[in-house]
Amino acid sequence: MIFATVGTQLPFDRLLLALDTWAALHLEVPVIAQTGQSSKTYTHLQTCAHLDQRAFADTFAAARVVVAHAGMGTILTALDLGKPLILMPRRADLGEHRNDHQQDTAAEMAQLSNVTVVQSSAALCVALDRALAAPRAVGDVPVAAEPKALIEAVRSFIWTGLTPEVRP
Repeated sequence: MIFATVGTQLPFDRLLLALDTWAALHLEVPVIAQTGQSSKTYTHLQTCAHLDQRAFADTFAAARVVVAHAGMGTILTALDLGKPLILMPRRADLGEHRNDHQQDTAAEMAQLSNVTVVQSSAALCVALDRALAAPRAVGDVPVAAEPKALIEAVRSFIWTGLTPEVRP
């Protein structure tokens, strides 16, 4: 199962339309999408505007791959659970957000082994095919030997802008 989340504050129809298009060609793969403020209808996605905290956690944990905007809550959850994560950051020039902070966040997160960043519908489809063709999903395997330390370093960077010392 693929789980997609676009946050709750702003619609992100470009991501959802790309995912719906991919899902139409892969009917054997269930796709659940938390659509937030979107008012569009998606034929091949199981959609809900919002999930409560428990349903979100359960769906996230059950997913083989997570697709999302570059929201930090989603990124931190994927890191914590060791889930493969495909990020399609919102773009200010398309009116999807007020600025390009999601582009900046995604560029930094692309360095992580479980994160793939895409900018287009075509790239999202390719990334999904690759993620599902992998011999095994990252699943319960942590992204780093010390995922809690990595998560704390990311949180610290977000709040302070300072990078932690690198340990050998």
